[in-house]
Amino acid sequence: MFWQLTLLAYLTGSLSFAILLSRLAGAPDPRAGGSGNPGATNMLRLAGRRLAISTLIGDLLKGLLPVLLAAALGLSIQQQAWIALAAVLGHLYPLYFRFHGGKGVATAAGALLGLHPPTALFALIIWLVVLKATRTSSLAALAALPLCLPFLAWQQPGALWPMTILAALIVWRHRINLRDLFAGTERHF
Repeated sequence: MFWQLTLLAYLTGSLSFAILLSRLAGAPDPRAGGSGNPGATNMLRLAGRRLAISTLIGDLLKGLLPVLLAAALGLSIQQQAWIALAAVLGHLYPLYFRFHGGKGVATAAGALLGLHPPTALFALIIWLVVLKATRTSSLAALAALPLCLPFLAWQQPGALWPMTILAALIVWRHRINLRDLFAGTERHF
């Protein structure tokens, strides 16, 4: 059951709501404009609030639903966390879009919500505070997940390794943003 759910999570994570919604709405392909990232922030820049919110919800759900299904089927918290990682890997490296995906923040947030809602709330608070202070979405994302990992480890120790790998992958996918942050050229809202 675990391996089937892991595969299902990866395949579900491979659905790119930014790309699919932009095609349905006749909006610009998010990979060809703005930051080039198929995620909610770039959809806000390119296609407006409605499509950005729809993308955000879709990306959150593809992280949340596999974890909730795994929990409902009685899998351990560690197995749920590995399934969550598979969903985020699908978003980062989607099978359906030649393995060129987004940065995984919303999908990771959905997975975290399924694993431990208080940690997800803590991450959201960090994200909002950093975003308000800096007006920089990438910096907010880079701060939120790593800073909430110790809290998650304390509350759900079985999820620590998969979520540490997940955080490292998100930092890796933000490497260009990190370069731009250090150079002072990162985009702001």
